Amino acid sequence: MIIKLSPGDIKRYNWYLWRAVLSFFALFVLLLVVTYFGLFGQLPSFRDLENPKSNQASEVISADGTTVLGTYYVQNRSSVSFSQLSPNVVNALIATEDSRFYDHSGIDFRRLFTIPLLNLIGSKQGGSTITQQLAKNLFSGSQGAHNPFVRLTQKLKEWIIAVRLERRYTKQEIITMYLNTVDFGAYNTFGIKSAAHTYFNVTPDKLTPDQAAVLVGMVKGPGVYSPIRHPDRALNRRNLILGLMEKQGYLTDGQLQEFKSKPLGIDFNPMNHNEGPAPYFRAVLKQEIQKIFKNQNIVRSDGTPYDLDRDGLKIYTTIDATMQQYAEEAQREYMPQLQGQFNDQWKGVSRWKSIKNFKLLLDEGMYRSDRYKQLELQGKSEDEIRQNFDTPDSLELFTWRGDIDTLMKPIDSILYSKMMLRNALMSMDPTTGYVKAWVGGTDFEHFKYDQVKVGTRQVGSTAKPFTYAVAIENGFSPCQEVDNVPVTIDGWTPGSSPTETLPGAISLRTALAHSQNYVTAYVMNEVKPTPVMELIKKMGVTSDVPPYPSICLGVFNASVFDMTGAYSVFANHGTWTEPTFILRIEDKNGNVVYTHTPKVVQAMDAQSAYVMTYMLKGVIEDGTGSRLKYKYGLNNPIGGKTGTTQENSDGWFIGITPQLVTGVWSGCEDRDIHFRSTRLGEGANSALPIFAGFMKRVYANPALGIKKNVDFDAPKNMTITLDCNAYKQQQQGTNDVDKKLGF
Repeated sequence: MIIKLSPGDIKRYNWYLWRAVLSFFALFVLLLVVTYFGLFGQLPSFRDLENPKSNQASEVISADGTTVLGTYYVQNRSSVSFSQLSPNVVNALIATEDSRFYDHSGIDFRRLFTIPLLNLIGSKQGGSTITQQLAKNLFSGSQGAHNPFVRLTQKLKEWIIAVRLERRYTKQEIITMYLNTVDFGAYNTFGIKSAAHTYFNVTPDKLTPDQAAVLVGMVKGPGVYSPIRHPDRALNRRNLILGLMEKQGYLTDGQLQEFKSKPLGIDFNPMNHNEGPAPYFRAVLKQEIQKIFKNQNIVRSDGTPYDLDRDGLKIYTTIDATMQQYAEEAQREYMPQLQGQFNDQWKGVSRWKSIKNFKLLLDEGMYRSDRYKQLELQGKSEDEIRQNFDTPDSLELFTWRGDIDTLMKPIDSILYSKMMLRNALMSMDPTTGYVKAWVGGTDFEHFKYDQVKVGTRQVGSTAKPFTYAVAIENGFSPCQEVDNVPVTIDGWTPGSSPTETLPGAISLRTALAHSQNYVTAYVMNEVKPTPVMELIKKMGVTSDVPPYPSICLGVFNASVFDMTGAYSVFANHGTWTEPTFILRIEDKNGNVVYTHTPKVVQAMDAQSAYVMTYMLKGVIEDGTGSRLKYKYGLNNPIGGKTGTTQENSDGWFIGITPQLVTGVWSGCEDRDIHFRSTRLGEGANSALPIFAGFMKRVYANPALGIKKNVDFDAPKNMTITLDCNAYKQQQQGTNDVDKKLGF
């Protein structure tokens, strides 16, 4: 049945249709107006648009000014400028998300009403422009997105914000802001810079068309199109985007076929707080910055405190990325060997009988463990917790061959951890005070306690040069000879191994080279403890150093940080320059908010410092550090001092060159657990080899500028004789004159 409409009916229906359209348009305009005036929630102000809020990671940057050592973040997001973006990323994004990006002013109405047709012909684009998506990412959020009315109001906000963004920013700035805000899934990765590193281990400017297509493909669904979890989906999505790029003229047909034939080529490098170079340094650095900001009242422009995890600060440090790598490599190279020596000494030996306070050590380890704290929070009793620790469980353990999963009683894992050797290294430029390398421990994921600055240990014989330095300043000669016999000071008589005690009269240089306790005690008795303590403090040691005679043998505790800084005085003409690891801190806009100025103290005169370098070179030439020459082939001018504490609990070596001073420490978490022989536990075996491995790598790289055959500078007008034969002749001549004069 066919119904014929009269011209009047057609006119009337047309009027109904147009009235409906006009009513819808009026309602739409009304909604836009009320949204603009904030009826559905406050819109961002002009200031908000100029400074959009986002959780942006703060970057720790090495001495070269470009290498990022790591980040602090809630969202692993780092920003880049448009010039740092590969054109391939921009092209892939525009081809996929907004082909008319350069032609609209934030809202593409023509595209909005043709989306169904575009999807039918394979364009696969949504209704939102890139600018609208940016508005959503920055300001409107996604709460209530499943409520149609809430989503409508959000969409209206996005349109208004998009138009405002287009008025405030250039197209290049908008696309850069967008790429800096996108979520890329794995390990909380936000922004194209983090994504390029995480998935391809490159910077954003190096992304190829196929790599760019993979990342842009993740924009709509980082989980669905993850190249790690769903490589097949990611590959299909990549090829689809490459096809869109070809249709838009960004690729030729030949290039399209070439890139589609390639595998995904993922080089997965997820970043987290435990990974990357210098994790111990980064952890200490964060605490130091927070302390500086609090003590100096450094705040944001609105008066609120800076948040390192959200404010996108750039922290420029003194750490040399290459030297840091060499230091970590030297540790990984030698520590498995040292651990093997340690384990062999303890094979078949009862820990209960041989380790002092063994049960107490295990209990303390249990009480400090995360497992104990979690069980305590669950309301478990002490007996229940102990039963849990005595019940085998699946555990992850650190080994030098990599982490392993094993079935073990948790209490046994405490023992395993305590029998693992720890190690720390710090290297610095003695002239500037700049810290070049910082290895605070053996594995940050498992052992987070920093042993460079946070931890202190007994320093042993590395303290002896301080006593000799006071003697040199008071007119003693390194060639002066002293009988190497026991000395008692105020009832204290140091011991000395009979096999390691040199007989007869020996020079002070020889005594220091061979770490002789008796002669060191003799010198202490001559110069007295208080001047030695005062010098140690002037040289930057911040821990407690009591003015007792025994400090000459290093019975006090100090950090690797302070001891390395103290030894830099010898290499720097008697001047202590505060060890420095922060250069400056900038906010996300490049404004400098903090600059560090190191303290400088003239701790001793230049001549005495130079004489100490001469004495410390004797340690390497023919003393306790001589294996540096005969075993590791380092024959260039190097001074140093080994240190071994009571019962071999701590092994030290601090080495000095004109351009680098490096301190190394090795030992267990608890001093009661240690090597069973001095032959293996002494610093010459437990610390010196890591120094050797580090320096050999440094010297092999000329680009670092650390020259091998540079000696320490002698000051002008030297009055102290370093030639011991000449010194003896002078002494003999003085004695002859005295005899003639009747003295």
